[in-house]
Amino acid sequence: MPLTSLTSDRLERIAQARELVFQGRSVAQGAGVSPWITQSWQRCLAMGLQPAKSVGFDAVSVQHMRRVQEASGPLVQAAQPVLTELARAIADIRYFAILTNAEGIVVDVHGPVDRQDRRAGVIARVGVDLSEKAVGTTAISAALAELQPVWMHRGEHFFQDTSVYSCAGAPVFGPDGLCAGMLDLTGIETTERPALKHLVRRSARSIENGWLLSSAHALVLRLNWPGNQPGDDSDGLLTLDPDGHILGANPTARQMLSLSPATPGQPLHASDVFASPWENLFDAAGHSGNTQELPLWSGLRLQTQALRYGNTSASVSPVKAGALSNATAKPLKDRQTDMIREAVNQARGNVAEAARSLGISRATVYRKLGEPRH
Repeated sequence: MPLTSLTSDRLERIAQARELVFQGRSVAQGAGVSPWITQSWQRCLAMGLQPAKSVGFDAVSVQHMRRVQEASGPLVQAAQPVLTELARAIADIRYFAILTNAEGIVVDVHGPVDRQDRRAGVIARVGVDLSEKAVGTTAISAALAELQPVWMHRGEHFFQDTSVYSCAGAPVFGPDGLCAGMLDLTGIETTERPALKHLVRRSARSIENGWLLSSAHALVLRLNWPGNQPGDDSDGLLTLDPDGHILGANPTARQMLSLSPATPGQPLHASDVFASPWENLFDAAGHSGNTQELPLWSGLRLQTQALRYGNTSASVSPVKAGALSNATAKPLKDRQTDMIREAVNQARGNVAEAARSLGISRATVYRKLGEPRH
């Protein structure tokens, strides 16, 4: 069947589903429109929105945007290299990339935006509100509501004004496990490309991993199931402070370990997850070929690779930052740290041997060496 026939049939089925929902009737499963789309349409109707009404594409206030930019700084910074490469990948298909915060407010735009086309200009603006309450059903609002990758084509958008867009969207999660925003790829009156849902999810994953690895930590654990050696973007990533507290994790690691989003002031420890001495993770990081199979308290086992790269100069647990800062401000503490560092050097990096020579635990060695200098 010709591509044009397939496209025409798809748009016709979307139109039929819209008519049923807007008349207050239900749409049969398999009618060509996903249930989450019809649910969004119904939410829009419940908010009093009308599909024929003109969409303003309004920007938030200057004061609100200042707060948004401050809060979204880490997300925007982590996304920059990914968006730059993504813009190159989509340059020839007339799509561009939009990054929003968790409220649906645009915080960055990349790619070939035709500023002569008002339909592109109104959405590709930092500060514009693209939430469901503002512009109805879109890939942006759907990704933030469903917390999963989505694809949306033309009339699947709620408003007639937005039915010119085709979009792929995916949520972006911060190191704390909470949704921080979403990544959207948008085209205007262009060919439907559902494969972009895969591209946008991979790109969102790269942002998440880059954000996590750029955050303060003492150790990174790359996780995968036995038989799948760690080493690429599909890995679970977990970051630890010098005391073994979990600082952050990407969504894959949270699924593998059944971790909930972080609770402020209640850090989870590596020993709460791994059924083996957590200090061994730091020991393993000093050796090449350090992939090991570790048991979890759940009874499962994971392939784990411990790596000492990234931002180690500030790898301090948030709940202990104040206490460590006060402690290291004292000259005596600095001298103790110097002694420990010297013992590790004399032991040629063997932390266990250095700890034995000093009569302290390995945990104390890691903690002292991870404290900031003054």
